[in-house]
Amino acid sequence: MSFRDFTLPDPDMQPEFYSEVPTKRLIAWVVDMILIALACVVILPFTAFTGIFFFPFLMLVIGFIYRVVTLATGSATWGMRFASIEFRDRTGSRFDLGTAFLHTLGYHVSLSVFPLQILSIILMLTSSRAQGLTDHVIGSVAINKAARY
Repeated sequence: MSFRDFTLPDPDMQPEFYSEVPTKRLIAWVVDMILIALACVVILPFTAFTGIFFFPFLMLVIGFIYRVVTLATGSATWGMRFASIEFRDRTGSRFDLGTAFLHTLGYHVSLSVFPLQILSIILMLTSSRAQGLTDHVIGSVAINKAARY
């Protein structure tokens, strides 16, 4: 057993922590994308509407900031809070700013390289802790908030 096995819930002994997490992550992602798009629409007039020409880049930047800030302050984005899940690091602690930044960076790299995104989805659907690629790399997990320890 690794050190991580002693601090994070065991998926075999405590499956309630990981129950329906992939579905909840999808719901959270949709909610987050809607919130990010709305924030970008609100910001658009402040760019003298030139943001229309680089709207995908604006979404990328605002999304990055949104994810880092919300993960660092509550270990979950607002979409994750809506779906009742939160992230924990390899020690079982909530995300700090550094971990939030690394997780967001890994998420954006996975999004930009299509095969990595597919691999991440496959890992979420097949791994015992429903971890995506970035989660596997940094040792984080998404757990059901109601089952917190």
